[in-house]
Amino acid sequence: MGNNDKLQNRRELRRKRRVRNQIISYVILTVLISAAAAGIVFVTGYLLSDSKTTEQEAENKELIDDMLADEESIATPEPVPEETVTPEPAPTPEEKLEELVEAKVAAMSLEDKVMGLFIVAPEAITGVSTVIQAGEGTQQALNQYPVGGLIYFKQNIQSEEQLKTMLENTAQYAKYPLFLAVDEEGGSVSRVAASGIGPEAGSAADIGATGNTDNAYQAGVSIGSTLSGLGFNLDFAPVADLANVDGSIMKERSYGADASAVSGFVTSMRAGLEEQGVTACLKHFPGIGATTGDTHEGMVSLDRTAEQFWAEELTVFQAGIDAGADMIMISHVSVPALTGDNEPCIFSRMLVTDILREQMHFNGVVITDALNMAAVSEYNTAEEAAVRAILAGCDMLLMPEDFEQAYQGVLKAVQNGNIAEERINDSLKRIYRIKYADQIEQ
Repeated sequence: MGNNDKLQNRRELRRKRRVRNQIISYVILTVLISAAAAGIVFVTGYLLSDSKTTEQEAENKELIDDMLADEESIATPEPVPEETVTPEPAPTPEEKLEELVEAKVAAMSLEDKVMGLFIVAPEAITGVSTVIQAGEGTQQALNQYPVGGLIYFKQNIQSEEQLKTMLENTAQYAKYPLFLAVDEEGGSVSRVAASGIGPEAGSAADIGATGNTDNAYQAGVSIGSTLSGLGFNLDFAPVADLANVDGSIMKERSYGADASAVSGFVTSMRAGLEEQGVTACLKHFPGIGATTGDTHEGMVSLDRTAEQFWAEELTVFQAGIDAGADMIMISHVSVPALTGDNEPCIFSRMLVTDILREQMHFNGVVITDALNMAAVSEYNTAEEAAVRAILAGCDMLLMPEDFEQAYQGVLKAVQNGNIAEERINDSLKRIYRIKYADQIEQ
C-alpha cells in the first residue's frame, strides 16, 4: 500500500469518529430534553414518556452499535515489509584486471598489437651496434616500434648506475608497458652478476646437489631482489630441464636428473623471483636435457618415447604450472614422440596447443626460444618462423633473426586472414594480464 492510501484511511477513520461523537451528543441531549418534558407533564405523560424513552434509548443504542460496527469494519492496513535492496558485489581483483586488459587491447591498432608480441634486443630497433644508454634515439625507436619487451645482455651493462638509468628511461619512453628481460639463472648464465652487479647465485647443478629446495628459493629471492632493484621485470629462469643423459647439454644449468626432486627446486626458485616482483619464465619446454646437441648450432632431435616424457620431463613443467607459473619458453628441439614430426617444437600445434594448453592446462604466456638460433634460422626465413610459431599457439616471439621482416610477416598474415586478429588479441590479453597485475594489486 502506498503512502497516499494510508493517509486516506486515516482521514476516513477520523471522520467516522467525529460523526459517532456527534450522534452520541445528540442522543444525550435528546434524553435530557425528554426527561425535562416528562417532569412538567408528570402525571399525564408518565406512562407515555416512559414508553417513548425506552423506545428512544433502544433506537439510540442501535444507532451507536451500527456506528461501532462501521468503525470496526474499517480494516487496519497490514504493514507492508520494505523491499531489501541487495547491493551489487564489488568486482574482484581478477574482474578488475580483466576489464582493464580488455580495454587496453581494444584501444590498440592492429600494427601495435602485432608489435606487442615481440621481445627483441634494443639494438634491433635502435640501429645502434651496442646500446648502453636510453636517450632520444631509444625514445624515437619505441615510438616507431612499440614492441612487447627488450632483452639485455652483458654487452649492455657497464655499471649498476648506468644500467639502472638506462632501464628507467626505457620504461618511461615506452608507449605500452614493457617486459625488461634478462637471462639470470645463476652460475654460468648470469648477465648481471657476471658484470659485477649483485651477489652471485650458485649454479642450478650446485644448488640441486645440496638436496635443499630452500637454497633454490633463496637464490630466487637474491636474484629477484637485484633485478627488480635495477628495473628488470622478467627473468628467463628457472631452467626446468632434466640432465638425464651422460654429457647432457644442460648438466650445469639443471637441478638434476630426478623429476620429483627437480620439480621442488624449480617451483622454489620461481617463488623467490616472483616474491621480488620479477616474472619467472620456465624453460625449455618440453625439456632439452636428454641430449648432448645444441640448438644454437643446428637441429637437435630427442630420442625419447612419449611415456618417458610424460613420466619425467613434463612432470617438472606440470609442477611449475600447478604452482602458478606465468610464462613458459618453448625450445627448438624436435620430439617426434610427442609431435609426430621432426620440426622444432615452436612450430608444433600438437605440442604448444594440444599438450601444453589443453592437456596440461597452462593459461599463461608461451614464448619461443630465440628465433635467431641455427635450429630455426637455417631452415626458415624470419617471416616464416614468426608466422609458424604464432599458428602453433605461441604468444611471444623472442629475438627473430630479422625483426622488421618477422613483424611485417605476422602483420601481413593477419591482414590477409591467415591469422585471425582475435588470435592476436588472445595472446595480448595473456601478456597484459602479467603486465597490469601489479596495478590492480596496488
